[in-house]
Amino acid sequence: MEAQVELLLGQVLQFDQSPFDAPPEQAARHTPKGAVAVQDGMIVEVGDADALRRKYTSAQITDMGDALLSPGFVDAHVHYPQTAIIASWGKRLIDWLNSYTFPEESRFEDPDHAMQIADTYFDLVTAAGTTTTVSYCTIHPESVDAYFTAAQARGLRALGGKTCMDRNAPDALRDSAQSAYDDSKALIGRWHGQDRLSYVITPRFAPTSTPEQLDALGSLWAEYPELLMQTHISEQHEEIAWVADLFPEARDYLDVYERFGLAKKGALMGHAIHLTERERDRLKELDASLIHCPTSNMFIGSGLFDMDGLMKQGHRVGLATDTGGGSSFSMLRTMAAAYEVGQLSGTALHPAQLWWLATAGSANALHLGDRIGQLAPGFEADIIAVDLGSTPAIAQRAARGEDIWEVLFPTIMMGDDRAISAVWAAGRKLR
Repeated sequence: MEAQVELLLGQVLQFDQSPFDAPPEQAARHTPKGAVAVQDGMIVEVGDADALRRKYTSAQITDMGDALLSPGFVDAHVHYPQTAIIASWGKRLIDWLNSYTFPEESRFEDPDHAMQIADTYFDLVTAAGTTTTVSYCTIHPESVDAYFTAAQARGLRALGGKTCMDRNAPDALRDSAQSAYDDSKALIGRWHGQDRLSYVITPRFAPTSTPEQLDALGSLWAEYPELLMQTHISEQHEEIAWVADLFPEARDYLDVYERFGLAKKGALMGHAIHLTERERDRLKELDASLIHCPTSNMFIGSGLFDMDGLMKQGHRVGLATDTGGGSSFSMLRTMAAAYEVGQLSGTALHPAQLWWLATAGSANALHLGDRIGQLAPGFEADIIAVDLGSTPAIAQRAARGEDIWEVLFPTIMMGDDRAISAVWAAGRKLR
C-alpha cells in the first residue's frame, strides 16, 4: 500500500548551485508560500503551496505558518564523547586533550556511560536542527555501538568511527596497529550501510598514531575505498611542530597522511587552518574535504580559516561544531562564528553562503550531496522548520528586513534551539 503524502507548508529555501560559485541571490530560491511534499521518507516535490495542495488533494497537511522550511543541518566534524566537557576553561589543543578529553574518553569502555552520552548528544543536536553528524568516537568499540544505536533509534543519518591511537595518549586510551585494524574492520561489518549509518575510518591525528598504525589504517581504507576517512590537520602551530618532530622525513603535515594512503578523495580533514602552499595545492588536487570548525578554532585559540581563499581555489569545504572543543552544539552559532572569522579575515560571508555551508556544502564535503542537504525531489526528507522571530531581539530586527536574507541573518547571528520549530528525519517528525 502506497504511503500517504504529507505536505509541509511554510517559506521554502532552496539552492540551485553554490553561492560561492554564483551571486548568492541567484544561487538560491525563496518561495514565501511554499510546500514540500514528503512520502516514504523522501521528498517527492517542492513548490508553491497552493499548487501542491491542488495536486495532492488527499495529503496530510502540516502548516508551519511563516516558518522557514530548510534542509536539516549537516555537522561534518564532532566528538560526541566530549558532550559532557563542552565549554571547559582555559586550554589550548594539547593541554585540552590531556586535561579534559582523555580523562572523559577513558569512561567510554562502559557501555552504559557511552549510551547515556550518545542519547544526550543526539537529543541536544536534534533540538538544534542537526539531522546528520560525523563523529569521532573513542578507542572503545562500545562507544561506536552507542553512537550508531542512538542515531538508528531516531532514524538519523550518522557517520562515525572508532578513534585510533597507539601513542602519546594514556595507557587506557591506546590500542595498537593490529587492534585498530581489527576493531575497525569488525565495526565496518556491524554498522556500515545499516539503515542510514556509515562507518568512517578514524585515526585521531598523526601525533597519536605510530607509522605502523597509520599504515594499517591506510591498508584498511584501500580495502574499503567506498568509506570516508576523518582526521585532523594543521589546527595549531604547536601541533604542526610536534608532527615535524615525530615525522622528520615528511615534507609537511599532509605528507604524513599521503605516505600512508590516508590523503585522497573521501578524506575529511578537520580544521586545516595553517596549511602551506604545497598542502593547499595538493589537497585541491586530491579533492579532499576541508572541515571548518570556527567556534572551536576561536575557543581553543587555533587561528582563522581562510574560507575566501580556499573557496576561490575550488576546495570542497564543510562546516562543523567540533563538539566539545567547539563551544556550541548549534549550527546556527557555528554559522555566526564562521561569519565572524570571515570578518576578521577581511571577507564578509553572505547569509546564503553560511546557510549553504551548513546544509548542501557540508553534504557535498561528505560526498552525500545527492542525498541530503537540499530540498529537492529524490532527496531524503531531513527537514527543519525555522522560526525567524524566535526571540524578541530577533523578531524586532527581522521585522525591518527587506528581503529573505535580511530576515534570516538575525537568526544566524542570534538564534539558538528556540528557533527550531520542528525537525523531521527521513520524513519522521522528531520534535
